[in-house]
Amino acid sequence: MTNACLLSGGKDSTLALHKAMGLGIGMDLLITMISKSKESYMFHYPNTSFTKLQAESLGMRQVFAETEGKKEDELADLENVLKKNDVELLVTGATYSRYQADRINNMCKSLGIEHLAPLWHIDQKAELEEIARNFNAIIVSVSAEGMDESFLGATIDKRMIGRLEILHEKYGINMIFEGGEAESFVLDAPLFKKRIKINKSRKEWHGNRGMYIIEDAELEEK
Repeated sequence: MTNACLLSGGKDSTLALHKAMGLGIGMDLLITMISKSKESYMFHYPNTSFTKLQAESLGMRQVFAETEGKKEDELADLENVLKKNDVELLVTGATYSRYQADRINNMCKSLGIEHLAPLWHIDQKAELEEIARNFNAIIVSVSAEGMDESFLGATIDKRMIGRLEILHEKYGINMIFEGGEAESFVLDAPLFKKRIKINKSRKEWHGNRGMYIIEDAELEEK
């Protein structure tokens, strides 16, 4: 039987993995879904292929699974991966989205799998402060009012938390991006044996949304 973590490469799934392991749970597998759709309801889109560097840095086995990213159908793709890998415990970075949590809870229940979401209803600012303090995470996509191209590739640090607080007060955005306002990618974390160095990247901006695309990266010593 396998204990697995659904790893997108972003701050939530990475932090959830750390918290699960901090509880003494032995983790055997990282599952990364590669969505072909930028509009996926369930899974991250940008830079997921580079999670292979995160897995290598963690020294953990990883499996990739493609999904068309179509609403409802994409959950069946995850279910197939769980079955193939004999998963008995699934850790996710779910925080507030009932859409995601309810579907994963129902799927896990039908499969007899325990679902652990260590960040469920976490205080938004508290999470960001923990990320800023212990992790190196950057913003890799934005699609919310008040967010411009300057957010792309920016580190989630104290200054960024201040910017997000202003946007939260002005526009009501979810500060940890649970409403799809943005997505992130973790370059370094406490359990990483090496950190990720980005060698080449580019920004794409279309109207009121954009993406930071990693084109080349490698692991380097801390």
